[in-house]
Amino acid sequence: MAASSPSLGFLTVLVVVIVVGAGVGAGVLYLYNHPRPPGSPATVQIGDNATVNYIGIFGSGPQVGKVFDTSILDVAKDNATYPKSLEYTPRNVSGYEPLPVHVGPNTPSGGYVVGNVTYSSVVTGFWRGLIGLAVGETRRVTVDPSAGYGPLNASCLRTAPLVQTIAAAVVYTAAQFSANYSGVTAAAGTTFRDPTYGWNDTVVSANSSAVVVERSPYVGETTKPYGWTILVENVSAGRITLASQLSPSSVGTVLGTIPTTTVCSTTSFLVWNVAPANGTYTQNYNREVVGETLIFVVTVVSILPP
Repeated sequence: MAASSPSLGFLTVLVVVIVVGAGVGAGVLYLYNHPRPPGSPATVQIGDNATVNYIGIFGSGPQVGKVFDTSILDVAKDNATYPKSLEYTPRNVSGYEPLPVHVGPNTPSGGYVVGNVTYSSVVTGFWRGLIGLAVGETRRVTVDPSAGYGPLNASCLRTAPLVQTIAAAVVYTAAQFSANYSGVTAAAGTTFRDPTYGWNDTVVSANSSAVVVERSPYVGETTKPYGWTILVENVSAGRITLASQLSPSSVGTVLGTIPTTTVCSTTSFLVWNVAPANGTYTQNYNREVVGETLIFVVTVVSILPP
């Protein structure tokens, strides 16, 4: 549950749940007037502030059925009954508590502050799904992308080759060598483990202007620099050929990271598509909830009517 305008970052405490503005102030409470029938139990209406327990589950895509967020500690701890998504981020135990939600559109960026509780905005489909529920009632709410985190952003997709070649020898300045190989002495004959690939590297020569490093993997060696297995397929003519061991079954099961690349303000991506016939795979740098139908199992804990 994020604010209606999707964000690529996660909050530390309410991951994927709410996006709160920079300032948190009480301000003025603009509440709707909606009389309730005499004698009827209070139910959630537009303008209310409510606290809610929830389980967020993928209703579409390669991770369908997996939990991407929850306010319930027992659900967070139970990975057998509630398998988690690739980007699911656990909180501290104290972070699992009912979510304060303002029910309605146009919530101020700082939320509505009542007492010492801030009732914040959530995606449209989430707060709409609360309307009509009484305290203790549970509902399963289906939210399509238009009422959730929005459609997939095509500019956050990248196509990459399954097979690539890299140079066996790399020339660095002394400063670049120190930055890439912290704690390694830039002296000819020094052998060390490559921090990215894990194979052996050797300093071939070093002086004040340049440090030459020779990468020395063997054919058949495997490495896992980005989140999945890569096979050293060939070493010849000063080139190293690397073959990603991705397959169509990898879609929805692999979360990759390329530290030196930032796309859409993040270095992590989902393996979104694998096309062996084309020799490519697709990196999806959108947040995993973007472009997907989501299911929220919501239970109202309390209602603070206007």
